[in-house]
Amino acid sequence: MSWRKIDIDQYEEDTYTPDEFLAEFESPLSDEQATAAAQTRTNNVRQLLTRGDQSAALALSLENPPYGRHLETAKATSIQTVVDVLNQFRAADIPTVIGSLSKDDQALTEVAGTGAIVRVMTDKRTL
Repeated sequence: MSWRKIDIDQYEEDTYTPDEFLAEFESPLSDEQATAAAQTRTNNVRQLLTRGDQSAALALSLENPPYGRHLETAKATSIQTVVDVLNQFRAADIPTVIGSLSKDDQALTEVAGTGAIVRVMTDKRTL
């Protein structure tokens, strides 16, 4: 047996398992609660898009994202909502919208340009 393949952590009493390490980053919501919240947010975003208020729809879709290891349905719903909102914007409107969201995002746009945002929006591998 090679010494490189020995798991030395098994002999250490103070090692953390991934469940112990990531427990503090878990969402207090259950999967059903997070999915229901994401679905409600999606419905509210669609109402704003129907009224033509794209900036408010984007801001609402980015609020309170679900986090945690076991909230895959809620995460997928939230991601799809954000993508749907972003697809409503023309490339020429992106600097204006980002400027209305936050100064940090505006600084990012000034440094990286709108091309970085458009590339992320259109990258099929990440969608």
